[in-house]
Amino acid sequence: MPVQPRAGHLPPRRPVRDTAADHPTEIIHLDEEPELARSAADEKFDDQFDDEYDDEYDDFYEEEDGELDALVGDEYDDYDDEGADPEYVDDEEAPRGRRKGGNRKKKRAIGWVAALAVIVLLGGGAWYGVKAIFGYADFDGPGSGDVIVEVADGDSTSAIGATLTTDGVVASAKAFVKAAADNSAISKVQHGYYVLQKNMSGAAAVTKMVDPASHVGQLEVRAYTQFDDSTQPGGKVTPGIFSLISKASCAPMNGTNACISVDDLRKTVENTDLATLGVPQWALDGARKAPQKDRGLEGLIAPGVYDVKPGWTPVQVLSYLVKNSVQAVESAGLNAQSTVNGQNPYQVLVIASIIEREAVKQDFGKISRVIYNRLAKGTKLQMDSTVNYLLDKPVVLTKPEDRAKAGPYNTYLDVGLPPTPISAPSPDAIQAAMQPTPGDWIFFVKCETNGLSCFAVTDAQHEQNKRDAQARGVY
Repeated sequence: MPVQPRAGHLPPRRPVRDTAADHPTEIIHLDEEPELARSAADEKFDDQFDDEYDDEYDDFYEEEDGELDALVGDEYDDYDDEGADPEYVDDEEAPRGRRKGGNRKKKRAIGWVAALAVIVLLGGGAWYGVKAIFGYADFDGPGSGDVIVEVADGDSTSAIGATLTTDGVVASAKAFVKAAADNSAISKVQHGYYVLQKNMSGAAAVTKMVDPASHVGQLEVRAYTQFDDSTQPGGKVTPGIFSLISKASCAPMNGTNACISVDDLRKTVENTDLATLGVPQWALDGARKAPQKDRGLEGLIAPGVYDVKPGWTPVQVLSYLVKNSVQAVESAGLNAQSTVNGQNPYQVLVIASIIEREAVKQDFGKISRVIYNRLAKGTKLQMDSTVNYLLDKPVVLTKPEDRAKAGPYNTYLDVGLPPTPISAPSPDAIQAAMQPTPGDWIFFVKCETNGLSCFAVTDAQHEQNKRDAQARGVY
């Protein structure tokens, strides 16, 4: 019979002939193999078909034979010689369709090997694709080489992981996210700067990040704080804003702990134009008149929590603080249009700083009214807080000798406001300075153990309030 073509290779169509006319109907028994009569035309077509079909596939196998033999070796050659039909081995006269019968078997075997190899490669590629979709890259160990990364306000765990990947801390965001899922402390991570290492595993990065020691650059400025350090009655030193900035600028980086010194900060304020540092136009004239240039930013660093990046220069740090503080001050209602009882916006800021130092929050509005009433009458303010500002003493009471010392901040000797603010005023103090409580009070004295003051219109009332305060052990 003619060789059947393989799938994908169709033989030439044979002419359709009416075989029923050439061959009478025969009864064929199932246990016998029929032998059909064939015409000369049939034989000629078969020979032509076999020649074309075999030539096509012989060429294919001969082309591939060298590459496949290199893969499987010669073991199939022996197999083919042994398994070949003896009648046709080395028989030059063998029919074309049976010629090279052993090689045909060899090539078929090699074809199966090649097919299996393709399946293996496809399977490996599929596995690689699955791993790329469902797996993730991760480093091993704690890493090395310090690096500072920033967590923005409101960042999710995924966002933090993406930042760490970009900064080379972890191999993939998923490595960090998967490790964070097992550590509930990650939810307490705050915005700011963290010291981590390069090439950390996801688990190591999570452990390091939740360690409070890794959070650097935190600066908290509280209301009432001034730029210089101050000394409490018991001798304890309260850090001023300069010292707080210096401490926040420090971070352990690769064995060193470089910080911006207080002296560098002072010199920067002294030698840098305040407008360059971000002081708004409405405050520039007053700030530039500070008797000591290093006090030019007093009152312009608002209370709050700031993130200072270790490695910033003094100008960068101060500019960042002033810019954000001005936004906070203006959000509290104080801006270029804020004038109260003839006082310009910078003077209102000075008043707010005195209010912050002189009273508790409940009395802010009344203290504000006393200050404005005294200014309106041309009466000396006689505020102990302004005298103690230059003495770096955060107390209300002053000694007679201190009140006798001349100086621009001595409101016992000079009429009017001091030249600059004396502390960082809170939003509440700023609002009180802008909206003083209505009243005629001229005097006040702290008369309650909870810090509240007693107010008076006349001097006689004021003296009685002082006696009451002494009786309570307050004054």
